[in-house]
Amino acid sequence: MHSTYAVVLAAGKGTRMKSDLPKVLHPVCGKPMVEHITDHLKNLNTNEIVTVVGHKKEMIQEQLGQSVKYAVQEEQLGTAHAVKMSEELLGDKEGTTLIITGDTPLITEKTLDYLLKHHHQTNAAGTILTMLPEDPSGYGRIVRNASGNVKRIVEQKDATEDEKEIQEVNTGIFCFDNQLLFSALQEVDSNNNQSEYYLPDVIEILQNKQHTISASVMEDVDEGLGINDRIQLSKAEQIMQQRILETHMKNGVTIVDPKTTFIEADVVIGRDTTIEPRTHLRGQTRIGKHCVIGPDVDLLDYDVKDQMKIHNFSMTNDVCSIPLGS
Repeated sequence: MHSTYAVVLAAGKGTRMKSDLPKVLHPVCGKPMVEHITDHLKNLNTNEIVTVVGHKKEMIQEQLGQSVKYAVQEEQLGTAHAVKMSEELLGDKEGTTLIITGDTPLITEKTLDYLLKHHHQTNAAGTILTMLPEDPSGYGRIVRNASGNVKRIVEQKDATEDEKEIQEVNTGIFCFDNQLLFSALQEVDSNNNQSEYYLPDVIEILQNKQHTISASVMEDVDEGLGINDRIQLSKAEQIMQQRILETHMKNGVTIVDPKTTFIEADVVIGRDTTIEPRTHLRGQTRIGKHCVIGPDVDLLDYDVKDQMKIHNFSMTNDVCSIPLGS
């Protein structure tokens, strides 16, 4: 049985969000983006989750509570430096460490589980989750050798013109043998255009020591969307909302007008329930079976028993809730 640890990178300021709220606390479908990630990791039975915090760390710690441990990156000196801050908590562990950025809420448990399995099956020292976007601009490129194995990752700002033509890119999500990871982190330097310590440099360090480096290509490019501004936040909201609606419909819920229906991530709806147009279901709302909800309903943290109808409700009015058939 492999021990699995996780490091969630959540120390950045996220200046492009232009917000008083730390970037990773901006909600996507009702839940802070970093909490989407930590919830996935908990569901994967990760032995220990370390969240690296820095900017406004108290706000993130208050949101995530005691469900994770924390490492502090006081000065943002790059992703390798951020991971290194978790060494006191994880450095002596044996097993696999998954590293993920806190601004990728569209990643799924299925993809993370596949990445871990691929890492173990290939007996790799490090495994990169990659993707093939139509436009790779801005991403680190995956440089492979003549045999097709991963040689290194080169950042956009440090890439040659030929390297910029590579379509396969780094998602910023990795698996490493834990002890090899922290050993290699000691060798990472800041000799690059940004004078930062890049986590992808660990890949080249391990490869140069003849360790196996593997890569797992993500099927759905949307899962790799990192959120850096409000435009990307809106795009992530749309993608996740569509997933949520489709999941409920596949589970036996009728949604009359998906275009005007909004359901947040933690809402539960029983089968054979119908959601009428212009309905918003938020927070920890629980809807029973054989209900009719809507039209024009907005529920927050509300429990609805089986076989009930709720309609014409706003946050300023009383709920009109009656048994079906009355």
